[in-house]
Amino acid sequence: MAPSPDDHAPLLRPSPDSLLRNRSGTARDRDPAAPVEELEIEAAIGRNVRQLRLQQGLTVAETAARVGISKAMMSKIENAQTSCSLSTLALLAKGFDVPVTSLFRGADVERPAAFVKAGTGAQIVREGTREGHDYQLLGSLRGEHKRLECLQVTLSEKSQTYPLFQHPGTEFIYMLEGVMDYSHSRSVYRLNPGDSLQLDGEGAHGPVDLVSLPIRFLSVIAFPDSQV
Repeated sequence: MAPSPDDHAPLLRPSPDSLLRNRSGTARDRDPAAPVEELEIEAAIGRNVRQLRLQQGLTVAETAARVGISKAMMSKIENAQTSCSLSTLALLAKGFDVPVTSLFRGADVERPAAFVKAGTGAQIVREGTREGHDYQLLGSLRGEHKRLECLQVTLSEKSQTYPLFQHPGTEFIYMLEGVMDYSHSRSVYRLNPGDSLQLDGEGAHGPVDLVSLPIRFLSVIAFPDSQV
């Protein structure tokens, strides 16, 4: 039988720019104009499906049978080589007995961040303000992230000692400039630049001696969930 003209046609290979390398080291054709967000979602679904399968001690074949799809399709899903339809996502969630949303965990979505340029932090009022303590807020996030408060505290000649601060949560202090004696509960600590102190906010604490002014330190407070 004579070979057809197609048998001698050159093999067309996609250019490197049209390939997407995924975590398993394989490659697949893709449209260079395809949105990156879609590819990130596919990769997240693949990672989560593989993790759920391994957690439940299943093989690819066993998982495919449980879910109701082919073994080949299951392999493609785990390797981010296909886009799952809504019906397939529903089958996967039912097969693993998890919410559909858990299959998207880890997808690269927009996350909040707060950038504060040096010297531009908002001046805020705290309990020590009336004692001459200056508070500069170093960024603030909303929702669950409000549990973390980051401040730069400055003490000057007009500042007074005040060892009676109390609040829920944990506080971390890092000295930037100056020297002070800082009390917490029944102990007193001499803090120099570079020193740090982590303490239970429920215990009475604060500066008891302003040894060398001006004094600047970072105060990071992690509030418990009940306070957010």
